Amino acid sequence: MTSQPAATLRSRYVEQAASDLEENRRRQRELTDKISALRQEEAMLLDILSLAERYEVSPDPSRVPEQTHATVPGAKGASRRSLLGSVLLELLAGHDEPRLAKEVREELLVKHPDRSPTPQVVRNTLESLVAKGRVQRHKQQRAVMYSLAKRPELRVSSASKNFD
Repeated sequence: MTSQPAATLRSRYVEQAASDLEENRRRQRELTDKISALRQEEAMLLDILSLAERYEVSPDPSRVPEQTHATVPGAKGASRRSLLGSVLLELLAGHDEPRLAKEVREELLVKHPDRSPTPQVVRNTLESLVAKGRVQRHKQQRAVMYSLAKRPELRVSSASKNFD
């Protein structure tokens, strides 16, 4: 009856090896997810660094990014791209209805294949534009949608006409 204990021992080893293998695969999936999140964070940080460098180009810190960007091609050549915020504003301007961040990103990838910001970077940029009053946020149940902010018409008063 020595074969019985050997078979039991062998089945225990097989069970333990299978369990260890499953745990190993679970940890690999977990690490893959963490690597993906870190890559997205890296892309966002690189975008932030890029924006910070563009602000340093301007001698006047009170200038808005669009104004700063207009001076960059003249100073550095046309190799610089438009700011992501400017591109997103252009894309939103092409639609009458609010859009999901995912839809805006998909359109960005199609119309600007040289750009590949992560979904998080697109959402962060859209939220930054919301904070600046350039974009409106719309919530529909759990979905968050974005549209170009409606700017009030500038009215010319009779007092301002005297200064022209």
